[in-house]
Amino acid sequence: MKRREFIAAGAALAATSLLPETPAWARGRTLRLGLIGTGMRGQVLLKELVRRDDVEVVALCDIEPIMLKRGMDMVAKAGRKAPTAYGQDGDRNAWKRLLEQRGLDGVIIATPWEYHAPMAIAAMQAKVAVGCEVVAGITLQDHWDVLKTQLSTGTPYMLLENVCYRRDVMATLQMVRNGLFGELVHLQAGYQHDLRGVKFNSGDPAQPYDSGVEFGPHAWSEARWRTQHSVDRNGELYPSHGIGPCAMYTGINRGNRFTHINAFASKARGLHEYTVAKSGGTTHPSTKVNFKLGDIVTTTLACENGETILLQHDTSLPRPYSMGFRVQGTKGLWMDVNQSIHIEGRSPPHKWEPFQAYQDQYEHPLWKQHADTAASAGHGGMDWFVIHAFVEALKAKAPMPIDIYDAITWSAITPLSEQSIANSFQTLEFPDFTAGLWKQRKPIFAFDGTY
Repeated sequence: MKRREFIAAGAALAATSLLPETPAWARGRTLRLGLIGTGMRGQVLLKELVRRDDVEVVALCDIEPIMLKRGMDMVAKAGRKAPTAYGQDGDRNAWKRLLEQRGLDGVIIATPWEYHAPMAIAAMQAKVAVGCEVVAGITLQDHWDVLKTQLSTGTPYMLLENVCYRRDVMATLQMVRNGLFGELVHLQAGYQHDLRGVKFNSGDPAQPYDSGVEFGPHAWSEARWRTQHSVDRNGELYPSHGIGPCAMYTGINRGNRFTHINAFASKARGLHEYTVAKSGGTTHPSTKVNFKLGDIVTTTLACENGETILLQHDTSLPRPYSMGFRVQGTKGLWMDVNQSIHIEGRSPPHKWEPFQAYQDQYEHPLWKQHADTAASAGHGGMDWFVIHAFVEALKAKAPMPIDIYDAITWSAITPLSEQSIANSFQTLEFPDFTAGLWKQRKPIFAFDGTY
């Protein structure tokens, strides 16, 4: 898909990401939402939906009966009207029937990654607003197709990237906007998370994590589908948790853009050694698998305004969890690994300071207003904020704070990194998905204290 094909449509629609006619959700009534995918992630999001007075969950879809029942039970426990259930018959096309349900305002997509693009495209074509879990598509063409559909239909689309709403990340955003770090020069982040116990299990729903070495059809939860990506693919498979905040700090798609990308992958050893050790050295089939995904994938990005960004994907080796954020400018830097900060002229020379005092001083207005409400939500409150943002933007008939351009740009890092690695770590030009609109677009994320 050529960039020029989007210029005409983009100029008319992309700046607002709104439906051309007045949508049902803009008429002052409760939002009627559906959820496709009631697995572990879907249930986290459903928890936030059913405790809102301005949302009615009218439809749930999952082809795993146990997960679908858990979702239905969550709605019932919240004292809400039972939604229509889809997929209990195992029909993999049941989600299409959900999109046909009368009066549906929006849909949350929380399914395996490979379904995100086709489901989002079908929903937008049906004029059903989309809140999509991270990973907008698999191939680069997927990303162009999702973008083309959004621009041609004008249906709202938001990537549900929760880390953008992390408390320290948002405080750092305030510091960036207040010039505390001076002019930004270099940023780092990553998805650094030991997922071996997620990628393999025993296949027993009662023991979904860190038990056994099954993956695929005989496994449970994410091990049924996520592990196969580690078998088949070699690249930055999960970029948005890291790149999302970095993109907000540097104004990507809003006065700045990525210009080039390259990626390197280490050898793959971690998953093989895990299966051998976990199976007791047996001849279990998982120990014979050739995992393509390098244990450490390092991706670098160059920006139009001169910044560099480094991402690392590290999910196959033993390690504590860390996003590895580093925000560095001409006046100092913040690093989340040691929760420390150094600001020239304020910090002791060549010494770190604890970050907490700075976080308290620069607490984002959203956290000041909603910290108590978000306290019980998943991932330290981030999940409440991302659902809140999607719902409030729909109610206000406003642009999505993490919009289609953000979604496509961040997620496309995956197929581009795969291409770079496959071609001897080649540096590639990064597509301008905005067709030049990045020059005029202004930052909107988390600016007005609403969402």
